[in-house]
Amino acid sequence: MHKQYDFSEGKRGAVLSSTGKTRITIMLDEEILEYFRKYAEAQGSGYQTMINAALRQFIFDQSKPANQPVTEETLRRVLREELHTS
Repeated sequence: MHKQYDFSEGKRGAVLSSTGKTRITIMLDEEILEYFRKYAEAQGSGYQTMINAALRQFIFDQSKPANQPVTEETLRRVLREELHTS
């Protein structure tokens, strides 16, 4: 070890930056945070990672067309597939 270190070029914060991620402050209900912490611990994962995955899944689910009528083309395709497997 050195007797003295030069920190004049040092920077505060995380040593490694996460690419593709942004650090924010967010207010969550205690129950929500408690749920994700317990669930993450049981799964052996990080709770912030799980919150991110839940938000991503919500966005994915919202982008799917909901309550769309079945088209004739889709109905014919499904019937052909079902008749073929029977």
